[in-house]
Amino acid sequence: MKVKILLGLLAMSTCAIAQQLPQYSQFQRNQILSNPGAAGSYDFIDITIGGRYQWAGFKNSPKTVYAYGSSVISKPKVRFNPSLRTSNGPIRNPKVSTGRVKHALGGEVYMDEYGAFRKLSFSGIYAVHLPVTKKTNLSLGTKIGITSNNFLADRAVVLTQMEGYTGAPTTDDTYTQFIQNQSSRNILNLGVGLYYYSDKFFVGVSADQLSRDLVSFGSGTANFDPNVHMQFLAGYKFDLNDNLTLMPSVIGKYMIPAPFSFDVNLQLEYKEWLWFMAGYRNSNAIIIGAGANISRRFKFGYSYDFTTSKIGNYSTGSHEIVLGLMLGR
Repeated sequence: MKVKILLGLLAMSTCAIAQQLPQYSQFQRNQILSNPGAAGSYDFIDITIGGRYQWAGFKNSPKTVYAYGSSVISKPKVRFNPSLRTSNGPIRNPKVSTGRVKHALGGEVYMDEYGAFRKLSFSGIYAVHLPVTKKTNLSLGTKIGITSNNFLADRAVVLTQMEGYTGAPTTDDTYTQFIQNQSSRNILNLGVGLYYYSDKFFVGVSADQLSRDLVSFGSGTANFDPNVHMQFLAGYKFDLNDNLTLMPSVIGKYMIPAPFSFDVNLQLEYKEWLWFMAGYRNSNAIIIGAGANISRRFKFGYSYDFTTSKIGNYSTGSHEIVLGLMLGR
């Protein structure tokens, strides 16, 4: 008997050897998602929401929605008009704050769906920033939270077919009982990140899911098996002239036993206001994107992934949209 398990159940069989955390194409502009040490780099309240629709065209393809925010606990008072009017002309990027000790608090929430699985994660973030020189800081960030892992039985459809049988597929009691017995697990999540930065560069290393499933509770027999994820992040800004800057950046991701993966992005900015991006994800996608500071308080970004793997034969690519709010600049 040949058992054909549709996309939902296939995701279960492969999640143990693949990256378990969401991936982001605009990582260089949303570094908190990869490293908690980046929280508090700016002296204002930074709030960002985003969404990613991966492998468009697939039923139950991966989807991610996220939001994060951070703020320095004690910062210089900034007077600003809280009205939401749009500023005139190009609005340059805010400058990162270095050369003094800072403490920052933040938070992160995301929902990630892939096949027959849904993950909902809430985390609180704390980071302390220490000056190395007047223009550089070294930050140590930590995060702690709860991740709810859910198995969606209605998306895991099992079909069985006998050799030579051309009629309607029958059911298989073993697989049916297995699917129905899956439910959810709530797992404690711990992460840490070291982040060194200035207004010209950033470099960091972080680890997520450090506690694995040491603390968990819930129902069902599903083994979500969270593994430690390591990430490396780096970028450097080159001034081409008074109006143009070029920033190459890279993120590397590793989880045992999954193979090492990396993204390389090249971002061109005009007057630190309007940006264009091209990138490459090894053995998976070519990425393009663009965005701008809409005003002193709002920023926007969009990116599109051209899938280069065999999945691209059945998918129309991936989309990612990011909206940011900067309060107290």
